[in-house]
Amino acid sequence: MRLELRDVTKMYGSKKALQDINLVFDSGVTGLLGPNGAGKSTLMRLMATIESPTSGTIIYNGEDIAKKPNVLRRELGYLPQDFGVYPNMTPVEFLEYMAAMKGLSMNSARKRIDVLLENLHLSDVRKRKLGGFSGGMKQRVGIAQALLNDPAVLIVDEPTVGLDPEERITFRNLLASLSDEKIIILSTHIVTDIESIAPRIAFLTGGHLLANLSPEELIQKVEGKVWSCVVSAGKLSELSERYTISNAIQRCDGIHVKVIAEKQPVINAEPIAPDLEDAYLFYTSRKGE
Repeated sequence: MRLELRDVTKMYGSKKALQDINLVFDSGVTGLLGPNGAGKSTLMRLMATIESPTSGTIIYNGEDIAKKPNVLRRELGYLPQDFGVYPNMTPVEFLEYMAAMKGLSMNSARKRIDVLLENLHLSDVRKRKLGGFSGGMKQRVGIAQALLNDPAVLIVDEPTVGLDPEERITFRNLLASLSDEKIIILSTHIVTDIESIAPRIAFLTGGHLLANLSPEELIQKVEGKVWSCVVSAGKLSELSERYTISNAIQRCDGIHVKVIAEKQPVINAEPIAPDLEDAYLFYTSRKGE
């Protein structure tokens, strides 16, 4: 089972949203990480066969999905970033409707819906109208519809938006439990959403693929480039203009700052061990470049 992008470019008029993307997805979770506007959602729509590349090829199990989209569509679960629901339907009614749209057997779909509602903590509200749901609850319904057909390829775009910390952990655990048997592509700009479950992370910014490495390899790339120091408020403003600031915490002795820089940013700065968020900022900020 493999999904592969070969030299994929996407243009919208004269604007180049993606340029020469080469990626291979095998079973397991791959994180797509990048700032808003990096091209992640465009890439997701291409892989979900909603749009086609301007140039390049997307191959699923040896088939060009531009020529044979149903090869992938039959095995695809997709949660777009802007997921809408019908406010006058209950979760059960909505999921049954989505199951019918996917061509699923209603008997098996109802059993699957019961399991998903339980796993996503929606059983207690299964008969409530979706119009009264919070944003996080609607997002969980969206996750359920993406999993309805037990897909071989699961593509989720910013799935934890609106979820509280407990719901986010539950969702990450759910993806981790599925990762051995599915291609799972998780797009986000939130580092903590993927650092615990994605053995591979692709960094996108400005439509370009900057890196496609393991979290450990990405962190290793910024060894010796992360510094800790204590500065005044005035000095913090000066540092922010020259360097990427990963963290700043006010304490009684001053502002404790974490700085990403190739060389020692100030005299009292000491090198510290980087984390994945530092690597993310290093790759995606202009100052990091």
